[in-house]
Amino acid sequence: MARGKTSTDPAELEKLEWPYDWPPPWRNDRLVGHDAAERAMLAAHRSGHLHHAWLITGPRGIGKATLAWRFARYLLAGGQGGLFGATSDSLDVATDAPGRALIDARTHPDLFHLRRTLDPKADRIRAEIAVGDVRALGEFMHMTPAMGEWRVAIVDPADEMNSAAANAILKILEEPPPNSVLLIVAHAPGRLLPTIRSRCRRLALSPLSDETVVRLLGDYAPAVEREEAEALADLADGSIGRALELANAGSLALYSEMVEVLTTLPDLDMARLHGFAERFARRGEEANADWRSLNYLLDGWLKDLARRAALGGEGTAVVPAERGLQARLLAAASLDRWIEAWEKIAYLLSRADAVNLDRKQTVLVSFLALQSAMR
Repeated sequence: MARGKTSTDPAELEKLEWPYDWPPPWRNDRLVGHDAAERAMLAAHRSGHLHHAWLITGPRGIGKATLAWRFARYLLAGGQGGLFGATSDSLDVATDAPGRALIDARTHPDLFHLRRTLDPKADRIRAEIAVGDVRALGEFMHMTPAMGEWRVAIVDPADEMNSAAANAILKILEEPPPNSVLLIVAHAPGRLLPTIRSRCRRLALSPLSDETVVRLLGDYAPAVEREEAEALADLADGSIGRALELANAGSLALYSEMVEVLTTLPDLDMARLHGFAERFARRGEEANADWRSLNYLLDGWLKDLARRAALGGEGTAVVPAERGLQARLLAAASLDRWIEAWEKIAYLLSRADAVNLDRKQTVLVSFLALQSAMR
C-alpha cells in the first residue's frame, strides 16, 4: 500500500498483522501438545469459579495464542453445551455453533483482541501496544454481554505493551468486572509488572517435542522434506511457529553458511566471512527476513555452546559441517570467554536496528568477537 493510502479492507489489514501462509490463532482450530492446559481451563469453567484473568506463558510460537482463542470460542460459543456447543471433554467448538463465525472474524460483540494496531500515518503495524487501545479495552470490559454470559478479551502478546499500557491493564485487573475474562499471552512473563502477574492465574505451556514439530511441519508446510523438517525442529527449540518462519525464509541454508564460516575459527576465512556478511548489506523484505533469522540462529547457537561448556557433552549437529565443531571450540577457550563473547554479540545484534548500525559491519564484528575469545 502506498503511504497515506491505508486501506480499510479487513483482508489487507489482516495481511499486515499476520503476513504468514499458515492460519492465524483466531482461525486455527487445532492445538497439539497442550492437553493438560486445556483440561485445566475446562475444569475451571465447570467449577463455577472461573478466574477473571489468565496469564498464558511459554516460548514464542508453541500455541499460547491458539489456546487463548480456543478458550474464547468455548466461553462465547460453546460453553453452554448442547447441539452446537463444545464437546464434554475438550474446548472444541463446532464450526456451525452460533457466534463461531463472528469469533473467527474477530467481530463478535463480546470479544476484544488487544494487540498492536495499524499506524495510519506509516501504513504499518505499530511497534507497541498503545495505552489508547487499553483504554478501549477497559470500556469494553465494563459493558454488559450482548450475546451470552461472558465478555472475553485476549492480549497477544503482553510483551509488546509499553509502560503506560501495562499500567492501564493493571487497573483493569485491580477492579475486574463481573462476567469478564482476560486472557493474557506472554512470551517472557518476567518482564511484566509483578502486580500484573500476581493478579492472574498462571498457565505455563512447555515447548513441543521435536516429533510434534516435524509432524506439524508436514501439515502446514508439506513441501518441506522430512530431513529438512527434522533439522528445522532442532533449530526451533519446540516452537512450530519458529520452525514455520525458518522454513518460509529458507533459514536452513543460511544456518549452513553460518556454520561453514564458524568452522574456520580461530583463523577466520575472511573472504568467506565477507561473502557471508555481504548478504546482510541488502535491503528489502527478503533481506530483513535473513537478518531476523541470523539474529535467532546465531544467538541460539551461542546459547547452546555456552550450555555445552557448562554442562558438557556435544550438541546435535544440525548440518554435517557442525560435527565436532563445538568440542573443538570449547577446548580452545573457557566458559567465561564464550559467555563474554555471547553477551557482546547479543548486544550488537539487538542494537543494530535500534540505532541503525550497518548490518554487514555488525556481522563482521560479531564473528571477530568469537575469534578473540579463542586467543
